[in-house]
Amino acid sequence: MSITVKIPTQLRDLAGGASSVQAEGDTVGAALESVFQTHGELRDRLYGEDGDLRRFVNVYLGGEDIRFLDGLKTAVPAGGELTILPAVAGG
Repeated sequence: MSITVKIPTQLRDLAGGASSVQAEGDTVGAALESVFQTHGELRDRLYGEDGDLRRFVNVYLGGEDIRFLDGLKTAVPAGGELTILPAVAGG
């Protein structure tokens, strides 16, 4: 099943300049792994050494933060849309 993964501006250079990519998988984690197969550099920016999402990286499935769902194990429906949104700080 095809899933759209939206890539934020600050990470697009690691995804060949794409604002979104297509992924396959039935969970958020599987979909991200699918993205990493062609854009492996994204893994280090999104995941920590523990293999989980970095705490400042937010991923939304259809507008819902996956941290309030089932995390990387959250089921993704066919045609679903994931949005990667790193937190930005500064003043």
